[in-house]
Amino acid sequence: MLVLHGFWSTSNGLCLWAEDSDLTVKSPSQALRSARPHPFAAPADVTAGIHAGKSGAAILLLPSLRSAPLDSPELIRITPRPTPQTDPALLPWTVPAVFLDPASALTALDESVADVRCGASITYLAELAAFARELVERGRVLPALARDGHGVDRHGGDGHGVNRHRAAAFWRPVVQGPDVVAMNSLIAAMPPVCRAEQGEHDAHELANSALHAMLDAAMRAALPAGIDLLPPRHGRRPKRPPAKEAWLTALTAPDGRFEADPDELDALATSLRPWEDVGVGKAGPARATFRLTEIEIGTEIEAGETPAGTGWRLEFLLQSMADPSLLIPAEHAWNDSGSLRRWLERPEELLLAELGRASRIYPELAPALRTARPSNVCLDAEGAYQFLSTAAPRLDEAGFGVLLPSWWDRRRKLGLALSAYTPVDGVVTKASKFGRNQLVEFRWELAVGDDTLSEDEIAALAETKAPLIRLRGQWVAVDPEQLRRGLEFLARKPTGHKTAAEILTLAASHPDDIDTPLDVTSVRADGWLGELLSGAAAQSLRPLQPPPGFTATLRPYQQRGLSWLAFLSSLGLGSCLADDMGLGKTVQLLAMECLQRHQDPGTGPTLLLCPMSLVGNWQREAAKFAPDLRVYPHHGGTRLHGDVLRKHLDDTDLVVTTYATATRDIDELAGYGWNRVVLDEAQAVKNSLSRAAKAVRRLEAGHRVALTGTPVENRLAELWSIMDFLNPGLLGSSELFRTRYAIPVERHGQTGPAQRLRAITRPYVLRRLKTDPTIIDDLPEKIEIKQYCRLTTEQASLYQSIVDDMLEKIENTQGIERRGNVLAAMAKLKQVCNHPAQLLHDRSPIGTRSGKVIRLEEILEEILAEDDRVLCFTQFTEFAEMLMPHLAARFGQDVLYLHGGTPRQRRDEMVARFQSGDGPPIFLLSLKAGGTGLNLTAANHVVHLDRWWNPAVENQATDRAFRIGQKRTVQVRKFICTGTLEEKIDDMIEEKKALADLVVSDGEGWLTELSTRDLREVFALSAGAVGE
Repeated sequence: MLVLHGFWSTSNGLCLWAEDSDLTVKSPSQALRSARPHPFAAPADVTAGIHAGKSGAAILLLPSLRSAPLDSPELIRITPRPTPQTDPALLPWTVPAVFLDPASALTALDESVADVRCGASITYLAELAAFARELVERGRVLPALARDGHGVDRHGGDGHGVNRHRAAAFWRPVVQGPDVVAMNSLIAAMPPVCRAEQGEHDAHELANSALHAMLDAAMRAALPAGIDLLPPRHGRRPKRPPAKEAWLTALTAPDGRFEADPDELDALATSLRPWEDVGVGKAGPARATFRLTEIEIGTEIEAGETPAGTGWRLEFLLQSMADPSLLIPAEHAWNDSGSLRRWLERPEELLLAELGRASRIYPELAPALRTARPSNVCLDAEGAYQFLSTAAPRLDEAGFGVLLPSWWDRRRKLGLALSAYTPVDGVVTKASKFGRNQLVEFRWELAVGDDTLSEDEIAALAETKAPLIRLRGQWVAVDPEQLRRGLEFLARKPTGHKTAAEILTLAASHPDDIDTPLDVTSVRADGWLGELLSGAAAQSLRPLQPPPGFTATLRPYQQRGLSWLAFLSSLGLGSCLADDMGLGKTVQLLAMECLQRHQDPGTGPTLLLCPMSLVGNWQREAAKFAPDLRVYPHHGGTRLHGDVLRKHLDDTDLVVTTYATATRDIDELAGYGWNRVVLDEAQAVKNSLSRAAKAVRRLEAGHRVALTGTPVENRLAELWSIMDFLNPGLLGSSELFRTRYAIPVERHGQTGPAQRLRAITRPYVLRRLKTDPTIIDDLPEKIEIKQYCRLTTEQASLYQSIVDDMLEKIENTQGIERRGNVLAAMAKLKQVCNHPAQLLHDRSPIGTRSGKVIRLEEILEEILAEDDRVLCFTQFTEFAEMLMPHLAARFGQDVLYLHGGTPRQRRDEMVARFQSGDGPPIFLLSLKAGGTGLNLTAANHVVHLDRWWNPAVENQATDRAFRIGQKRTVQVRKFICTGTLEEKIDDMIEEKKALADLVVSDGEGWLTELSTRDLREVFALSAGAVGE
């Protein structure tokens, strides 16, 4: 395994290095304080194979033992290293490295490479690169000039020397308003490993250096090819252009360096000086803030009435930057007798300067500034609308505070609504009854939000001239020009016919991509088309029965899933079956294959791609449930090619291959017209730039299906990649998707784009959860129990000493050394919560020294007394190795133990013994090794001995028992030591929400990360933690 790391060098750009788990940990003989070669750092050529660049070396300070650096948290070894016996320290190590220029860095940080894990530093730098791109996309950039002060002697045409100075043209970020907060958050979140390069490195300096360099590269890349910023010129350009022209040319060149006359450079610098302080992210003690309030009650619009005017007041305030809830009205700033001045020096001067700066953005402030003590401006409805729609966003971007009426953020806009009417009513009975090209009637209507307007309301709107009016009890912004264009559009052709495919495309289109004078606020339909748009098709479709010869009995929800797959297949629409793990996605797909061939015996073969570990599973499931289905596994060295393959496909129904094989054979597979292409575990193509994702998009098929329990794991870009395979172009290009959805949702938490995205994908995604009793009433409910344990006196004493030692160390250290101390302390605390012997490594008896072990023995006694079976998960192999002989002796029977180093044959034997019913009832498993790929439904109890900070990992492990085939209620116990970091981090986990919840019904999991400012509270031992 390779783990990629990186840091930003102010002189060399992005530096990449990697750890290799296959390299042995050797003990160098050099003195400890000299930089020794990192024993398991990948060679430079290996790192260059990940991302090409200039090879070199770097010296890093890393948490280390005397013999070698500690493994990074992301590095996983087949045989784990022994637990350290001594405290780690920061030691210098030389690592082979690859250096990338800013343009190459942007590309590298946006790509993921198969079989390479990214460390925290790469994830962080990728966020910084994304922020740079976002600023470019929003135009938050300005051109700038840098001078190095060195002269260059050049010979002029007359042979005399010409004094020239070197300079550089570059693009710099404009960081204002919310972007200041975002940038400060990025600086605070910088992982210490980003500052591991030997020497003093300030996080603020490094983050700004990286942002400036990558933004400059992103801006140059975004400029159109061949662009010329120079004004038109008659005649030939001079051999040595003036400084301004050389600067403009350099702004678009790959290299921004240029030379010019020093006096001309002085003049250019002077002309650029007004831009120097714009958007540099500076923040004083307070800022001017503008609050818009309504003076009078607005007019309620009714048919035939003309609305009266409404008054608005724009108040001036000072807002504390340290405490944004502290708002000081302008009157107090002018009349303050001393209380305000205790925290803000000369508030009246600050307010006046801020208002003057704001007036350059919003000139309507000028009348107020002509008064002695400006405190507000009165606006009419048109002025208020102009402030809300135009000035407020500009002021906010410039760093001013803006407080708007609550209805404005959730305002309903004037737009167009499309209603479609299908010619056939009733419930769909046959999948092939409809098609994408079926004509449906449609009607355009004016709407406010989702509500269509009556003729009387439209007439009333046409009569009023006010841009802000009340309609049905709510404020509505109405642009008279937009209203005019909307009415003209309706007058031309309010009705007509479109195909079902055109209606679906319109529903999925972004407003910017629809050629209408107003935004399309909603697309509605009746009948089968409306059910598809609303996501209710799976419920309203008449359940289909699998054909004769299909041996599995489908549950009702699986029959509905089969109907849904067949329905979308008949329409030629890609479908994502995203049922929860264990609900039988495999059997639904096999039923679909059998049904289609029963209806049309001439159906061609389906190509199914899956991970290598599932090829055999698909073969076994097909043989078991669909014995008439002719299956060909296309993988391995004996797989067929050329004419032999093509001939064999004529007698094949289902071709099962792996992602790796399909990628290698894509030229051949892409030349065949498949009946259907299916991606199992479709998250394998979540990276749209991966070779696998690019390969599958080349496959031609009449229908595409994605099977996945996690359409979104970490980033919305993963959803785009899957949906672009299923229905190419549905969500636009990846860059448009990133701008319209990923950035607003992930970076800014905006719900509007998330809701729009969910509405767009809803027709093509079917997701059911096994926890819903209406979905699967024969799967017993899962009962989750948090089993709180108390520490023994010995555990508490060790725990407190670790906390005290850690707090003392972090008070005297900083940067990566502080990070190393925290990580070491966290590992020790987790070990001591399990058992003192795990921390001390003294091979002492387990006895009654651990509250967890005591409680585990009590629970196991009850489980074994009922002849039940149990899975016990731990993330520590050392703890499992301690428990296995202890529990075997305690209960007088074998205890199974599976870990990452267990050979495959031995692993299968243990699973078979446990599933047989007469084998050992206790199964110890490493959380990573046993968390996926196993079917252990013989167990009806699951115990998580220690906690993993990723709930999705724990849920995957639990699902070994809680899945189809389980006949009994599954009880899941999660052990938590009361009053320790385990309890506090568990509380934090419970407060997190998954990204997928915003887009795909019910997400699967979330990630939790501790902040260093809460360390003291999180690590502290609370009262009631000790049980003795």
